Amino acid sequence: MFLVRTGAIEGFGELVRHLGGNPAAMLRKSGLSGAQLRDPDTYVSYLRVADLLDLAAESCDEPLFGLRLAERHTIQVLGEVALWINQQETLGQALEHANRHLSLHAYGVHARLVPTPERLELRLNFDFTNATGLRQLMQVSAGQAFIAVSEMAGESATQPRLHLEQERPRACQWRPGRFLREPVFASHFCGVSFPLGWQDRKPNYSEQRLREYFGRRIEELKSLYPEKLPVQVRHLISGLLASGECNLEGVAAALDLHPRVLQRRLGSEGTSFSQLLQQSRQEIAQRQLQHGQLSITELALNLGYADVAVFSRNFRSWTGLSPRQWRDRHRARV
Repeated sequence: MFLVRTGAIEGFGELVRHLGGNPAAMLRKSGLSGAQLRDPDTYVSYLRVADLLDLAAESCDEPLFGLRLAERHTIQVLGEVALWINQQETLGQALEHANRHLSLHAYGVHARLVPTPERLELRLNFDFTNATGLRQLMQVSAGQAFIAVSEMAGESATQPRLHLEQERPRACQWRPGRFLREPVFASHFCGVSFPLGWQDRKPNYSEQRLREYFGRRIEELKSLYPEKLPVQVRHLISGLLASGECNLEGVAAALDLHPRVLQRRLGSEGTSFSQLLQQSRQEIAQRQLQHGQLSITELALNLGYADVAVFSRNFRSWTGLSPRQWRDRHRARV
């Protein structure tokens, strides 16, 4: 099954209402609900999201609906993936890292970095399609790739160029926005191109952005689970594991609690930080083994294990199987 985080279409309702449409009716018609959009880390059918975007474009009479939605986003629309790629040494490494971990954001899309004589092309490919050829989904995805590259490079949007395989819409009235220049329509790929020399640049990493991200996530979690501290802790653990900085002290600081206070409050709810850490690791490991593209060694590192043998031993204690045996038995058939 192809899945995507609902954070990928952040701002959908606001844009539809701005264009005079009814987002609730569109969601219902597409088999989705507003409740699913409240938490950006909820996974839903990627194909239904593609159909939803096409429906919105048609209903709002806006052939560039996907681009207009992407203009509202920042690199943080990628969730935790954005935090990890910004910590890589070069922009080229960041984009390669993003491709390896993209399944944490969406299953069914791949990003490939292809050099040409003068530019680099970040090409997006999908494992599925719909009646329109994913027209609006490609707009959103290419727009988000453009924004990610621009933000990491710290450059004006005149340098990268957005590419779409679709023909230029007949009713298109281009509105200069964050993309500044009109996309290259009828291109040989969907994605973004940028100067060849950018691949060696260090990503424009911002500690302030990291603090803002986790601050916003805490407020979202409090509104969703006001009395469920263990759920909040598990969300934070999931976001910090691959950074190598997932520990009791770091999670407690994000919640503005002393580590002993956090442990005491978790204990009063019948759990502990170590138990939640194990549950989060098991959940992520099984999801990745079933749907993702990471090797077992990469998965172990992403879960905070320095030794793949320790990960394999722990995984066997959870499931009775080795990671490879579990993957062979449960691998998604699509």
